[in-house]
Amino acid sequence: MPDDSVTLRKTAPATVDEFRARLASELDSMPKRLRQCADFIARNTDRIAVSTVADLAAGADVPPSAVMRFCQILGFSGFSDMQRLFREAYAPGWPDYATRLRNLKAGASGGPAALVAQFVEAGRLSLEGLASTLDEAALDRAVAILAGAQTIHIIGFRRSFPVSIYLAYMFEKMAVPAMLHDGVGHLDHRFAMRPGDAVLAIAFAPYSVETLNLTADACARSLPVVALTDNLASPLAQIADVTLTVAEVDFGAFRSLSATIALAISLAVAVGSARE
Repeated sequence: MPDDSVTLRKTAPATVDEFRARLASELDSMPKRLRQCADFIARNTDRIAVSTVADLAAGADVPPSAVMRFCQILGFSGFSDMQRLFREAYAPGWPDYATRLRNLKAGASGGPAALVAQFVEAGRLSLEGLASTLDEAALDRAVAILAGAQTIHIIGFRRSFPVSIYLAYMFEKMAVPAMLHDGVGHLDHRFAMRPGDAVLAIAFAPYSVETLNLTADACARSLPVVALTDNLASPLAQIADVTLTVAEVDFGAFRSLSATIALAISLAVAVGSARE
């Protein structure tokens, strides 16, 4: 006899709008515990991209198995399948590096000196954009949170890692207690986060899963989070206490970190000065 759970499985929603429509159509037929889970998720869809199964289960006051069953009823193979839908909705696709290099060659961008000129121009535009859009009130709040922390936990993987490690270097030189979460050996050191600490998280589209998960864990521990990200629709911004946004102009789908580094340096120096 075939397994009904397999036979009756629907095709998973392909978009967030389809997810909401499927949820609305299935809600009335769900048993009490699953409906409780569905009600919570419907009110907190912005948390799906950055939460774990345990986080959502705790928020809905149901066991983790109920969250997994909820995902399957909506057509997903499991929680990670549903979470991927929401993460991709926040992260616009970027070509891989081989494609970017082919596009540059096809675009007759010139030799190395011409590339330098193009990246300098992209950096200049990024810096001008930062100067004109900086949220000074948010920056002041971010400085206050980080200056008052016992230890600053710096989280930023992949493209954001150069920013993270430079921040760790600056805090070290200014004698500001800070810990860099670098993922070496797949160790994330989340249990080093203690009450009185704060998190400085850096992520840009496509957003690092490691950064999102660690930051969500910090939120679950009630640590204040300062986010450095590309826009207020970022999944990182959805869970941060303060968000600083910075947009980088790209050239050939390669994005520099000119404005991001400038903002990070300014933030670090301001925190060091405030602690003095």
